[in-house]
Amino acid sequence: MTTFADLGVDQDIVDALADKGIVDAFPIQEQTIPLGLPGQDIIGQAKTGTGKTFGFGIPVVQRLGLDPAPGVKALIVVPTRELAVQVFEDMDMLTRNRSTSVVAIYGGKAYEGQIDQLKAGAQIVVGTPGRLIDLAGQRLLDLSNATEVVLDEADKMLDLGFLPDIEKIFQKVAPVRHTMLYSATMPGPIVALARRFMSNPIHIRATDPDEGLTQANIKHLVYRAHSLDKDEVIARILQAEGRGKTVIFTRTKRAAQKLVDELNDRGFNAGAVHGDMSQEARERSMAGFKAGKKDVLIATDVAARGIDVDDVTHVINHTIPDDEKTYLHRAGRTGRAGRTGIAVTFVDWEDLHKWALINRALEFGQPEPVETYSSSPHLFEDLNIPAGTKGRLRKLPTTQSVKTVSTESSEGDAKRPRRRRSRGSGDGAAAAEGSAAASTDAGTGTHDGGGSEHRDGKTSPRRRRRRRGGSGSGAAGSTAPAAG
Repeated sequence: MTTFADLGVDQDIVDALADKGIVDAFPIQEQTIPLGLPGQDIIGQAKTGTGKTFGFGIPVVQRLGLDPAPGVKALIVVPTRELAVQVFEDMDMLTRNRSTSVVAIYGGKAYEGQIDQLKAGAQIVVGTPGRLIDLAGQRLLDLSNATEVVLDEADKMLDLGFLPDIEKIFQKVAPVRHTMLYSATMPGPIVALARRFMSNPIHIRATDPDEGLTQANIKHLVYRAHSLDKDEVIARILQAEGRGKTVIFTRTKRAAQKLVDELNDRGFNAGAVHGDMSQEARERSMAGFKAGKKDVLIATDVAARGIDVDDVTHVINHTIPDDEKTYLHRAGRTGRAGRTGIAVTFVDWEDLHKWALINRALEFGQPEPVETYSSSPHLFEDLNIPAGTKGRLRKLPTTQSVKTVSTESSEGDAKRPRRRRSRGSGDGAAAAEGSAAASTDAGTGTHDGGGSEHRDGKTSPRRRRRRRGGSGSGAAGSTAPAAG
């Protein structure tokens, strides 16, 4: 194996990598680092999981020197927020023994912290096109001295419609620069982009042999599953022997959240990354997954670009992807860095035509997915699930959590007996009906039930105001105008 020291990487960077247990270079790194260090423009054809971040990151950090002057000297453009966070973390690790500062610039987070880091003199910017153009337009981000420029996952930028933004960004960076472009595929517009903005680039392909190796490392299982049985099947797969971190892909944000709630209810430790979550929530969820605090992550395709975790053992496609490229990207979350993995895909009856296209494109030789239920013997055998496994880890977690919430919500209530009586009347729906009824009663001057006691006409105004102010109850707040 070739070490990073063998490739001419500075000792402080070698030490930073070694501290993380990274000593030997991957093929894409062996090919790109010796060319990138002296400043050769590179087109790297490689997908995520091959180590390309260090392939461009190490040359960028080393070429800036041990103590670069303040101000943006290097720009790394990525298509998604999650990938921005991932690349930022890798670059931050590479610079840990240097004075070089790295900042991540992307949407969904407050401007202030990002602007403060720029003003403090950060030399490396990792960012998404929209926020980069936004800050540059406000003259808060000066790219005129950026002599190191990287475009990562250029084909994804094309898919998301970012190519016009990329052209704007290239107008803002230094005219004489070192440029590296990485893309899993090389469609015409990306080739045209490279010709316009790169100087005699060398095209390095690390895709084909690596894809073959990745496919060999991944066991692909395809099942025709009933939609009402999928959650139970997934819950049993999550109890397979040797199952580690698991990524589950859904087609929609709503399906992702629904599955998170269902699996947590069944006793699993699941998090989500999807577009309906705030950026902070997505980052917390991803960080918890990487750290092992959560071992199941449910994601939609757009959010998945930043899932760069080496120890994912299983990928489950809750819904089949639309094409073979998306399938390979999803499955590529497992079997990374030479490890083995398992990819399970559920095909709904109405999606059999999609599987036919994917099967043909990837030459799986499985035209008919096996009809599978949560009780199917072959499911247990294929995935090494212990006999007798059911889809729930603990009994009645919902009841326990409701009791906890109810107990906590009653703390500090000045009139606990009344709260207990109203809570005892039934579940949340019944309580809502009770508040609606109380509202009607208050409007008609009728007084009965625990909820209307504090609105009784005989109660003094002062006591009424104090009661209403002290109660956290939505019913009290909503009926106060009717009472007065």
